[in-house]
This record gives sequence, structure tokens and C-alpha cells, in this order.
Amino acid sequence: MDFDSLKTPDDQAVRDDADFDAYRRPGDLIDSDNPAVIAYARRVAGEGSVREKALRLYYAVRDDLRYDPYSTPMKREAYRASATLAAGHGYCVNKAGLMAAVCRAAGIPARVGYADVRNHMTTKRLAELMGSDTFYYHGYTDVWLDGRWVKATPAFNRELTERFGLKPLDWDAVGDSIYHPFDLGGRRHMEYLAYRGTFADIPFDEIRDAFRHYYPRLSAEQEALPLGGAGNGDFGAEGAVEAGKK
Repeated sequence: MDFDSLKTPDDQAVRDDADFDAYRRPGDLIDSDNPAVIAYARRVAGEGSVREKALRLYYAVRDDLRYDPYSTPMKREAYRASATLAAGHGYCVNKAGLMAAVCRAAGIPARVGYADVRNHMTTKRLAELMGSDTFYYHGYTDVWLDGRWVKATPAFNRELTERFGLKPLDWDAVGDSIYHPFDLGGRRHMEYLAYRGTFADIPFDEIRDAFRHYYPRLSAEQEALPLGGAGNGDFGAEGAVEAGKK
């Protein structure tokens, strides 16, 4: 497959022809009907306006689940929102899926979107595994608020950003929450290169095949991981060491 041909001209392209009701319903991987997901969403969202609920859900998914690019097996079951919640960690793709699931469980329409970003602040080990400084299919969540889609990116937990010397990715549920272009020291951080479209559910097969194409070494490690296993590495510790050397 020519994965470069799947780039989209803008961030609103609907790749799966989903109708709006699909953003309210559970999906296979965005399993917003899972009892644990429902219970978590109800406990976190609490009472108040839709915006207030969305904000509580965002900060909970951002900070309750540790960002970990090493420990999610490249297996469909591991990408279910309920599995991510149970694991207590994930990376941008499955954390965005969980954010969409808890929003739907709280009655807020949500979908997932993807972009290619150049990450100037990754760790040496992850860059070597990827063979690139471009993160293909970076995942974020589109949340329907006040009649429009607003981006939420609950990937990096606060503890991780502090260890890397990055600005925490805050959100006001009015404007888009997207990665900062610079870190606290003024160094380049994230650069958006292209979009991959939006989906009602995580397009697992496409992402898996794209990772095999773009990141053969990293993909092989991810596919070899057992469900419930731990990856070989501590991303936060790596970042803290490398940030301290700069």
C-alpha cells in the first residue's frame, strides 16, 4: 500500500464515511459501552456543563494514564479503550481512543484523528527504534463542543512533561489542544507535517500496516509483546537523563 497517498489535505477529512451518530455509539476498539469505561467516565465527568465534563475527562486521561510508547502490543485487543484503561498506560493512539470512549460514555460525541508530526524532542533509544524523527499516525481526539469539533491531545501526562522540560499540554475545551512547537527552553518540539483523516473507530489494521512500513524495527518489537507485557524501556527516565544533558 502507498501510505503516503493516505495523507489528507486538511484535518477535517472523514476517511471512513461515518455518519454523526457513529460518534455517539460504541465501536469495536472505542468500546464506550464497556462497564469499566462507563464507570470511569461517570466518576470523572461528574456534574455540570458538557464543557466542564469534557475538561475533567481530558485531564484524567492525560494524567491518570502514563505515556509509554514501548508497552502497547501491536495487537487489536490492546488498543481497546477498556484495555488501555486497565493497563494504566498508553501512547497517543490508544490514549486518544480512550478519550473518545469516555466522552461518548458521558454523552459527548467524539472521534479520533491522525497526523504526521516531526518530534524534535524524542529520546535517542526511541528514535533509533523508529529510524526516524517523524511520528506517523500521531493520534488525537476530536470532541464535539458547541456545535464544532475541537481537538484534544491527552498524550503526555504532566509528570512526563516535567521530566522532559516541556510545557504541559493544557486544554480549555474552546480552542484546540495540539502539541507545542517549542519546549520551555525555546527548543523545537513538535512540527505538524500532514493529516491522515478522522475516524469513528481506531483504524487498527491501517496503523499496524503503516508502522510495519515506516518503523519495521519498532513494529517487530511491538508485535512480539504479549498482551499485558511490559516493554523494554522507561521513556520518562530516558527523557529526564537526556534533558539533563542539554
